[in-house]
Amino acid sequence: MISKRIGIVDSIKDKSEKLEDIRVNINGEIQKAYNYPKMTGSVNVGDEVVLNTTAVELSLGTGGYHFVITNLNNIESSFTEGGHIMKLRYTPLQVKVDSVEEQESTYHDKISSFKSLNNMPVVVGTLHSMLTPFVASYKRNNKDKKIVYIMTDGAALPIYLSKNVETLKSKGLIDYTITIGNAFGGDYECINIYTALITAKEVLNADCVFVSMGPGIAGTGTKYGFTGIEQGPILDAVKKLGGNPIAIPRISFADKRERHNGISHHSITIFKEIVNVDITIPISNYESDKLNKIRAQIEENDLNRHNIVYIDNKNTKEDLDYFGLKVRTMGRNYEQDKEFFEAASSAAYYLMEVCDGDRRKDY
Repeated sequence: MISKRIGIVDSIKDKSEKLEDIRVNINGEIQKAYNYPKMTGSVNVGDEVVLNTTAVELSLGTGGYHFVITNLNNIESSFTEGGHIMKLRYTPLQVKVDSVEEQESTYHDKISSFKSLNNMPVVVGTLHSMLTPFVASYKRNNKDKKIVYIMTDGAALPIYLSKNVETLKSKGLIDYTITIGNAFGGDYECINIYTALITAKEVLNADCVFVSMGPGIAGTGTKYGFTGIEQGPILDAVKKLGGNPIAIPRISFADKRERHNGISHHSITIFKEIVNVDITIPISNYESDKLNKIRAQIEENDLNRHNIVYIDNKNTKEDLDYFGLKVRTMGRNYEQDKEFFEAASSAAYYLMEVCDGDRRKDY
């Protein structure tokens, strides 16, 4: 059973056609909520709304907001035309989308006739906060190259929740988005990662692809119990389709939890036990004591079976500032956790320095 409450819309702090950041009065207390106009219609001040309050009542980080289920002042609505594939299937909020793979789709034949990704580079992250530094570094140096972002259903399902995507698209730094599985709202909808990768190449002519979940990650403190474990099967899919799989390691020296210090236990588990193919893992040349810890973790966990490439990269902050971008992960900004963001940025420099020609020295 979900927790539901009725609230009155007190104010609208920010709104677009995809997301409304509102404040609601619940029993005299003003609280934050989100509304997705494409699902539930727009709201106005004074409207009475039914809210899912479960995550807030549990004090959760993942999904930790109130969400509008329905507007009691505007109950009935009709679906938009087009599409027959359902997402959020068999739930009260199931939505239909116009999926690329559908037989009626103009792209159906391109999907059917696909042969290979032809070594197209596909960078796979685990946290949504890896997207911005990667895109900033890649696009600053490759203004005319096309980036496609594939958002998985490992966290937020509506892409509308991502302020990162909204900002990067408005600045022209992401060319197209694809949502897969039960995630929805991208420029293109696909059923799974395989057809999404095919769409990126055959339909969108991507120069590179970035894959990660949306905002939020579920973790349990156990070895296998985290949604970021999807990175392994995705890397396998890239290789299976003839692409070039590149993994961003989760690295931090600011996280107080020992299991996330240096290379996170999440990344070690994926690279050591989950992924079945050889992949490339770019590693930033951090200062010596930090780099020594990372080298030791690589040796201890036999990660050298993969292609470990060390990249000189001192440009991450400059790349972000160039586009006026701010970053945050687990509540920490760039200055508080720069190694995390540098890891994502270095994947972009790996593409430029290795995949595009000039290869830096491997250390």
